[in-house]
Amino acid sequence: MSRSSNLFKQLVSLETEKRNHRSQNIDKSTIGQVLKLINEEDRKVFSAVRKEIPYILKAVKLVLESFHSDGRLIYLGAGTSGRLGVLDAAECPPTYGTDPLMVQAVIAGGKKAVFRSQEGVEDKTQEAIRDLKKLRVTEKDIVCGIAASVRTPYVQAGIREAKKRKAKTILITTNPRSILQKREFSSLQKNVDVAICPVVGPEVVMGSTRMKSGTAQKLVLNMITTTAMIKLGKVYENMMVDLKMNSKKLEERAKRVLMIVTGVDYATATQTLKKANGQVKTAIVMLKTGVSVAVAQKRLKNAKGFVRSTIEKAK
Repeated sequence: MSRSSNLFKQLVSLETEKRNHRSQNIDKSTIGQVLKLINEEDRKVFSAVRKEIPYILKAVKLVLESFHSDGRLIYLGAGTSGRLGVLDAAECPPTYGTDPLMVQAVIAGGKKAVFRSQEGVEDKTQEAIRDLKKLRVTEKDIVCGIAASVRTPYVQAGIREAKKRKAKTILITTNPRSILQKREFSSLQKNVDVAICPVVGPEVVMGSTRMKSGTAQKLVLNMITTTAMIKLGKVYENMMVDLKMNSKKLEERAKRVLMIVTGVDYATATQTLKKANGQVKTAIVMLKTGVSVAVAQKRLKNAKGFVRSTIEKAK
C-alpha cells in the first residue's frame, strides 16, 4: 500500500477529520442558523476541557518543576496549533513580567508561518529537530507539542528530539487518548510524559481544526501558563502584580491595582510606584506594611516573591 493510501486511512480514523452530521446542510442554512449551530458546537469545548483537568494538573506540575530549575516551557506546533503556542508565549512577558526566554514557541515554517500559511512545512521532520537543537533544549526544559490531529510529523519529530535531550514532554491534541494506543502512534506515546486530549468532536466544517479544536487548545494553554504564573507568585489575590509598566495602559493598570489593594488615592499610587521603580509588588508591600523600598524588596525576596506571605509575615 502506498504512503498516500496509508495517510488516507489514518485521516479517516481521526476524530478531527470526521464529518459532523449536525452541519451536513449548513451550506443551505440561513446566516442565523449557521451562527447558532457554531455556537452550540462551541459549547461542547468547555466540558471536553474540564474532563482533562487531571492531566492539565500533571502538566502544570511539570512546568513548575522546570521553572524552579531555571528551565523553559517551549511550545511546538504547525499551522493553527503553532500560532496558538506563539500567542500564549508572546503574552506571558507583558502579563506576568517574565523573561521572553522563559516561555517560547517554535512553529513549522518559522516566523513567516505565523502570518501566512506555509503549506507542507508540517511534514518537515528535520526542521523540528533543527529548531530544538537551535534552542539547545536540555533536561531542564519542557517541550509541549500542540497537534489537533495528533499525527503532525513536525510535532512528533520534535517530541522525539526533546526526549532524546532528556526534556519532559507534553502533548495537546483533540483526538481521544486511545488513539495513542494505535500501532502507528506507539513511538509518540512512548515519548510523551503527559497527554492532554479534550475530545471536542467533528468540526462544523469538516477538518477545520481552527474552530473547536483551536478553542480547546487555547483554553488549555491559558490554564497551564496562568496556573503556573499564579503558583510562582506573579498574582496577588486575582491581580497581575509582576507586570512591567512599559506602556501607558500598563502604567495606569499598575496604579489601579495599587489603589484597589491598598486603598490609596491616585497621586499616592503614582508616587509610590515611582519610589518602587515601577515594581507593583514592592509598592504594595511598602504601603501595606509601612516599610522602605529596600526592606520591601528584601522581604519579598525572602518570601520568594509572594506578596500575600510577605504581608502576613510582617503582620
